[in-house]
Amino acid sequence: MEWLLDADTKLLLLINGWHHPWTDMVMLFVSGRFSWIPLYALMAYFIVRRYGWDTIRILLFIAVLISLSDQLSVHMFKLVFQRLRPCHEPDLRPLLHLVNGRCGGKFGFVSSHAANSFALITFIIFLFYRQWKPIIPVSLTWAALVNYSRIYMGVHYPSDSLAGAILGILCGLLVWGLYKAWDKWICRQNC
Repeated sequence: MEWLLDADTKLLLLINGWHHPWTDMVMLFVSGRFSWIPLYALMAYFIVRRYGWDTIRILLFIAVLISLSDQLSVHMFKLVFQRLRPCHEPDLRPLLHLVNGRCGGKFGFVSSHAANSFALITFIIFLFYRQWKPIIPVSLTWAALVNYSRIYMGVHYPSDSLAGAILGILCGLLVWGLYKAWDKWICRQNC
């Protein structure tokens, strides 16, 4: 287990060490909460265009999904494992390049950014992959970039992001299953 933690730290330092003022700005943007609002609006537009009035139900399921992944990442992982973010580790902090001195909350396992982004793309991929095959590489690139930015900025270990991604995918699969079960139930009631 010790070698795994050591490898995790070395990979973090390697990624965090590839910094430059220009990439700092890009990663700060990529990691921002409100930076992706245009993308979310575009997703909503395509959902409305494809699903019409059913968009309301889809957006409700997405809201449940994000709430679930976010709350699980905090209450079942961060507050249980209490693994310090790398930027809060006293021995590691002097070795890190923190973009704008930002660190975030005290604990980092698992990454909520990873959980939320992978939960969302899992659901969106299932929603659109039959109509638009490129949704898979486009979505995975977006989620991977968001997660990479968290490591680059020194606020998460790579394992925090990986575990968050796995949690997000599982949440996405669960909520997608509930969405499809709801469809079957509605069809039995009305078909």
